[in-house]
Amino acid sequence: MGIPHLSRRSFLTAVSAGAVLVTAAPMLAACGGDSGSDGKVTVEWMNIATTEPSQSLFPKIAKAYEAQNPNVDIKATSLENDAFKSKMTALVASGDLPDIYVTWGGGVLKQQIDAGLVKDITSDGAEVLGTMTDVSKKPYQFDGKTYAVPYDMGMVGFWYNKKHFEKAGISGPPKTWAEFIDAARKLKDAGITPIALGGKDKWPGHYYWAYLAMRIGGMTGMEQAAKSNDFGGAPFVQAGEKLKELADLQPFQQGYQNAGYDTPGGQAATMGAGKAGMELMGQWAPAVQKDASGKDLGEDLGWFPFPTVEGGPGAVTDVFGGGNGHAVSKDAPPEAVDFLAFLMNAQNERELVSSGAFMPVVKGAESALTDENRKMVADALNGSTGFQLYLDQAFPPAVGQEVNDSVASLIAGKKSAQEVAQSITKVAQSQ
Repeated sequence: MGIPHLSRRSFLTAVSAGAVLVTAAPMLAACGGDSGSDGKVTVEWMNIATTEPSQSLFPKIAKAYEAQNPNVDIKATSLENDAFKSKMTALVASGDLPDIYVTWGGGVLKQQIDAGLVKDITSDGAEVLGTMTDVSKKPYQFDGKTYAVPYDMGMVGFWYNKKHFEKAGISGPPKTWAEFIDAARKLKDAGITPIALGGKDKWPGHYYWAYLAMRIGGMTGMEQAAKSNDFGGAPFVQAGEKLKELADLQPFQQGYQNAGYDTPGGQAATMGAGKAGMELMGQWAPAVQKDASGKDLGEDLGWFPFPTVEGGPGAVTDVFGGGNGHAVSKDAPPEAVDFLAFLMNAQNERELVSSGAFMPVVKGAESALTDENRKMVADALNGSTGFQLYLDQAFPPAVGQEVNDSVASLIAGKKSAQEVAQSITKVAQSQ
């Protein structure tokens, strides 16, 4: 959410700049751009810009576009990640989508395409799409056609507090799962909460299970499971067992099961306030930590990729993550694609990237990265040997929901590793 899933990603993100904040516009009673009595074209835009810097930056860009195109009214609605996904489920069922809406691609977008709800923008968006990196467009491409304009691309990894690691006597970022478990124990022994987790939102927990399955089964194992809809194999059961090994240490902050990701006192706030040693999260994490906690860890914040699992073929260069993009509904006016091209022009892209919340999708924009941690993320992504989209976006919505629900139950001690694998397989094979 998986900000998929930025707040995830699934997400929530975006830069300062004076200007107007997005106020949640009335829920979209009737979607689809139309011309009012004054001749203006209204473009409905549903996004997840509920945290800074995007909460200020997106409206600023929309105002700039309206100034250049006085015949267009950009009507934005901003929803938190999970509220957005719930709203989209209802809108898809009604067959009436906003002109522009956030998508993380994968199986969720494919279902919308198959239902005839999404515009193929391969031709209309050719100019802006031509400025973008190939990897950033992949989640939105099917049968040689492109159905969304990316605005962010990245991967999930561990963000850690260097001071806490030093206090606990941890010499450096763990490279294997055994070293990771040892680090969690050392943090706990030092009186430090090892890991911040937003258990209420569920999708943050599925990152652990997915990465462990990748490390144990390799990219081949993930691809085979996706093709066969069978998640009952050894890599997936073992992933659950490894995650249970972690959960049994009780490494998460008190009350984590009722904690949201970006809510007050939640995962990001706990990490940002220096109350935990680590969190597993996407590239947007530092911006949300700061926004949720009102504090900035600064140079105390470090990053490392998800460790390898001893004996597993999965490489540390196999990455798990995804991007954020904007899809266009089939009935949207031409101005919708025109606005997306403006949103992602070179000037706005540099402002997005330099804000600290977005990773580059426009070719050459990586030069706007100044933070060392974010450079590490970009390098890891660019040097990746395998890429897996968030599981709650890669598969149909029902499968993604079952992954999130089952993994949350495992972490809470309510389901066994075997039961998790069986539940996900059952739902996958029913689709």
